[in-house]
Amino acid sequence: QLQLRESGGGSVQPGGSLRLSCAASGFPFDEHAVGWFRQAPGKEREGVSCISARGGFTKYVDSVKGRFTISRDNTRNTVTLQMNSLKPEDTAVYYCARRPVFHCSGYLSRGDFNFWGQGTQVTVSS
Repeated sequence: QLQLRESGGGSVQPGGSLRLSCAASGFPFDEHAVGWFRQAPGKEREGVSCISARGGFTKYVDSVKGRFTISRDNTRNTVTLQMNSLKPEDTAVYYCARRPVFHCSGYLSRGDFNFWGQGTQVTVSS
């Protein structure tokens, strides 16, 4: 059964850190790029980051560059999003998603991903 399960969300003060994990099962994990998206209340789902199937390429939305780091461990079928220097505007439900191909595209487009996890809430507030 194909599955993506996010964990690691929570509440943190501005400037704090969180580490999100996405555990995958049911498909050949090392043949798929994986992305992180987020959706704040009343807003469209936004692409945050993507990592290629073997981890050699990563992409970030401008608003998180230098603060967030995506990585993957293909031996454990997990993708991690390390989030540092968090800001209130990072508050959202974070989703991991699978691309049907090895590589990330030039754009973090929701339509390029064909399977999604259920999401984990991240709240940044003082």
